Amino acid sequence: MAGYAATTAGATTEPDITALSINTIRGLAMDAVQKANAGHPGTAMALAPLGYTIFRRFLRANPQNPHWADRDRFVLSNGHACVLQYALLHLTGYDLGLEDLEQFRQWRSRTPGHPERGLTPGIEVTTGPLGQGIANAVGLAMAERFLAERYNRPGAAEIVDHHTYVFCGDGDLMEGVSQEASSIAGQFGLGKLIACYDDNHITIDGTTAISFDSEDHLARYAALGWHVQRVADAEDLDALYDAIEAAREETERPSFIAIRSHIAYPAPHAVDTAKAHGAPLGEPEVRAAKEVMGFDPDRHFWVDPSVYEHMSLREDGAAYEQGWQGRFDEWSQANPELAEDWARAWRGELIDGWRDALPTFAADQTGIATRAAGQKAMQSFAAYSPTMVGGAADLVESTKTLFEGGGEYSHVHVGRNVPFGIREHGMGAIVNGLGAHGGIVKPYGSTFLQFSDYMRGAVRLSALMELPVLWVWTHDSVGLGEDGPTHQPVEHFAALRAIPHLWVVRPGDANETSLAWRVGLERPDGPVALILSRQNVEILDRSEVASADGLEQGGYVLWDAPGGDPQLILISTGSEVPLTLTAARQLAEDGIRARVVSMPCIELFEAQTAEYRDTVLPKSVRARLAVEAGVALSWWKWVGSDGDVLGIDHFGASAPGPKVLAEFGFTSENIAARARVVLDRVS
Repeated sequence: MAGYAATTAGATTEPDITALSINTIRGLAMDAVQKANAGHPGTAMALAPLGYTIFRRFLRANPQNPHWADRDRFVLSNGHACVLQYALLHLTGYDLGLEDLEQFRQWRSRTPGHPERGLTPGIEVTTGPLGQGIANAVGLAMAERFLAERYNRPGAAEIVDHHTYVFCGDGDLMEGVSQEASSIAGQFGLGKLIACYDDNHITIDGTTAISFDSEDHLARYAALGWHVQRVADAEDLDALYDAIEAAREETERPSFIAIRSHIAYPAPHAVDTAKAHGAPLGEPEVRAAKEVMGFDPDRHFWVDPSVYEHMSLREDGAAYEQGWQGRFDEWSQANPELAEDWARAWRGELIDGWRDALPTFAADQTGIATRAAGQKAMQSFAAYSPTMVGGAADLVESTKTLFEGGGEYSHVHVGRNVPFGIREHGMGAIVNGLGAHGGIVKPYGSTFLQFSDYMRGAVRLSALMELPVLWVWTHDSVGLGEDGPTHQPVEHFAALRAIPHLWVVRPGDANETSLAWRVGLERPDGPVALILSRQNVEILDRSEVASADGLEQGGYVLWDAPGGDPQLILISTGSEVPLTLTAARQLAEDGIRARVVSMPCIELFEAQTAEYRDTVLPKSVRARLAVEAGVALSWWKWVGSDGDVLGIDHFGASAPGPKVLAEFGFTSENIAARARVVLDRVS
């Protein structure tokens, strides 16, 4: 169908209304970008036939209920082309008006410069950082398969049966995260995942020939275990349909379809130029393109009423959901306990009783590593969280984040434990997809804290999307020892705390660890990072210090020296808390009244009332020392200009952990000495 043109009015035959609809998508894309004077029109125009084919002929979704559980998921990984998705959502009947398209990329509009989950109806995940979307799609498809195996019953109508479609471009495939996730998808045989690759030979800097076109993407994806196809012309609707239909029929492997397109088609002077990728076409080229399409070049944001009628999914979508609801009601009556489990999972809740099952730990000076305490916590709530799925980047024996008896997610079985392999970046993005799907309660990914750097892009997006996911990072300081500075995190506490809306929790002993898991499992509106130790940490005697429940406020008074108001405040986190407490007791023996504040989560502490914060950190006490085995950056706000920070503003060293900590000043004696200096200076 290359070279077709649409009539401008009264299109009634199927070929004419199809062409008119596709060109309407292109017209809206050009007009929105041109009015905003910013954006990426070329890909949206080139992929209009593909978008039309997916949305009009394959997508099972209900625009009147974008959150219907068994809808097909659509992800635009090349999110810079978001105007394509906005046009499709508008034309198919989602709550996104023409006025929203006219406000593309404007202040507080619902059509931002990249798709944002929670802002625009029909957007499943926030995309734009290239490679993340296709990896999110792997997580979405994994969630579908897990829930299908859990809830579908042999001989009965299936209540979980949907596809995940993802569009991706050259940039997505260049980013390594896409290959990490695609490898996992192939290994797991995710047959309901369909990736459509826009093979347009264009990136922002120009042709991809030197850096990318020499690669055989079909061979690469075939080697990863995918079903692969090629469509030679993105304008060939029959070929697009046949390829997608073949992909849907393939149930054992994910599908990859390479589609040769021409950026900005059918603009007569911009096709195959890099300028068409990331800038408005300009009014003369927009007019020329509209004339090629048979549109009036003086009309902007124009939609023929017949296009709305032709492209609307409202009736079909409602029928899809109504049919599913009938099957679901029948299934619910036959499986009442499972139906209750389903409802709970989609609410994101654990089974009642899990809080009481969390372990408490007796005082023990020898202590245990907080990663080991975390393992005990996980086992305690495992039975209460049957749809909790996650794993580690080939380090599960070290991070201790295994659900014992939970089975392994594989090609033939969908257990709860996901063997991500050494793919931290891919793991992070997949966990986000699991969290975005719904029904998967608190998915998690884990590795050493040092390697959170590899997954930072995904962690940031989890916070931006407000996803209720968990990040579990262990080996949290130079105290891990002999592996040395390549494995010893120092800047990571501060770097993670810099991400808005991410709660970073570094518990100070086993009981705080149990409470940290509770906080993570209960947060409904965003990610929580648990930062846990490799080395043993003393379990504090809670009959002598405050209850670990104070962790829920982020920071709390752990201990006050007797004899009156504090003269000095010592603030600490993680494995440094017991050391800091010992130092405070040493100071007390010398008549210095020190208060010890455990502050495992700065973000939670900041969220408390000013009155509460002032009771923990009285303004009258200016002598303050923060103690944490990481860069000092996090703490100056809390110690003030009169205070000090005992931190590590340099890299670590290879030696036994206790030796490294001692050499860097993390002993009770040095903490007490630094505290005396602060007190003397303030006095």
